[in-house]
Parts: sequence; C-alpha cells; structure tokens
Amino acid sequence: MEPTAERTVFLLAHTGRPAAVRSAELVVKGLLRSGLGVRLLESEAVDLPLPSSVETVVEATPDVLDGCELLIVLGGDGTLLRGADIARASGVPMLGVNLGRVGFLAEAERDDLDKVVDRVVTRSYEVEERMTLDVLVHNNGEVVHEDWALNEAAVQKISPERMLEVVLEIDGRPVTGFGCDGIVCATPTGSTAYAFSAGGPVVWPEVEALLMVPISAHALFAKPLVTSPSSVLAVEVQPHTPDGVLWCDGRRTVGLPSGARVEVRRGAVPVRLARLHQASFTDRLVAKFALPVAGWRGAPH
Repeated sequence: MEPTAERTVFLLAHTGRPAAVRSAELVVKGLLRSGLGVRLLESEAVDLPLPSSVETVVEATPDVLDGCELLIVLGGDGTLLRGADIARASGVPMLGVNLGRVGFLAEAERDDLDKVVDRVVTRSYEVEERMTLDVLVHNNGEVVHEDWALNEAAVQKISPERMLEVVLEIDGRPVTGFGCDGIVCATPTGSTAYAFSAGGPVVWPEVEALLMVPISAHALFAKPLVTSPSSVLAVEVQPHTPDGVLWCDGRRTVGLPSGARVEVRRGAVPVRLARLHQASFTDRLVAKFALPVAGWRGAPH
C-alpha cells in the first residue's frame, strides 16, 4: 500500500516475543492517531492486528527507509543491531526502545512508550552520530571480504582445543604476538559490549578512539589498547595456527584461513541515533549495570 501521511516512521520489532507485540501495537496506534504513517516488514506485520493504512515491505533492503524520517526499533541488543544495519545504509536516525536486558544502544525502556510516541510526533529529539568500523579481510595479498561494525569486529578461534596464534599491528608497526582465544577491535559504543566482557575499558561515546582487547591471551603483555580514531588496527592470523573466524557485531561472520589478515579502521559511514534527552553517559552506565553509588555526597557546596 502507498503511504498517505506526510510523515512516515519505520517500525522494526522482534515480534516473536509477546512483549514486543504489545509494545509494537501501542506505538503503531499512537503514531496513527497523530497522523503519522507507519511502515513495517511483512514478516513482522503478520503478528500484529494492524489497520489497512499501515504500509508493509517484503525485505529489509537498503531502500526500505526511503521517505521515512525515523526508524524505531523495539527489542534487545540483537534487534537494535539489526536496526543499525538498516539505519546506516539509509542515513535515517534510529530510536531504540529496550525490551531486553542491558540495551546500551536503546534510548528508552518499555515503560516509556507513550513518551516515545509523543517525542516522535512533536519531533522532540536530537540526533547524534556514532563511530563505526570498516573491516577488510586479506588473504594471499588480496581483499577477500569487506564488512562493517557498530560495536566490534572480533577475530576468534574456532578450534576449542587450540589457541589462535596472532600478531597485532597498529599503524603499520607490529606490537606483540601471542596465543589467545581471540581479539576484539571495538568502537567506544562497543566498549560496553563484547570488549567489556573481555576486560576492556569503558569509553564514553563522545571520545573518538579505537579499542583492541585480547581475549584470554597467554602472554605477559596482553593489555587492552586504546588508539587514535585515525589509526589502522590489524590482526594477523599466523600460518601455523588453526583457522579462525571473524564476527562483526555478533551478526555477520566469515571464516579466516591460516595466514589471513584483518584490518580495522574508522568507518566512513556513521550510525545516527535519535536521543530523547541529554542524560549523562555516567548516569546511563550506573543504571544499566546497577552500580552501587550509595554514600555519594557530590561536590562540596
């Protein structure tokens, strides 16, 4: 069906979960009542009781957001990263509503749905850009795979009984080599995801930097590294080691034969996130991880 509203919002939801179905219904009805058009994927629309005015598309191709001013994503981290795929390709801002556990990419929780609809209708949100990664895989001197990531590009072993032997490189110079379970190359956005679980530092989103975090390395010097955003990070899989695998945002994967080289640099295209309020990242960190702050007295008056 062709959209008739002057403004259109795309809604992406993990409708396989009952909570997401209820949330999607509330958002769709609220937007339609305010005169906005709504577009969904056919595969998700079938799970919702929707009026005929709702537009549907078959596949999540790069052009599904054409004519949309915003992408609203309802779900956990996996659904939010799926939304980031579409948002990056289109340049349309993404507004995440967390229906999962942590949800650092989300701007609101399921209890905020009425506020989300109101802010979207009144355009009461700001847009910020998040750094991404461009990833190249070389083998025998040729580029054999190109990818990207919002959170991280992780080089990992696939043989449980043997470590992955790697050499790390920054800006064309070798740093160190060791056996490990893997290496995570991350953005500041991804510092609270896989890199955090691997023991990396938490980096505030406004800091422009690249991270390199070893996973279970057998070496005296195997510390997380934080580099310039203009640096080029490389992980060389040694020829004598078992094959590895590259994961981008835990969603896209490609095999890494022995001798492969993975290069990671700042992405040419950012992901745009819609923000409803300017709460500090410190408050977000405390809330998401339920950090103990009892006894804090604040700065002297």
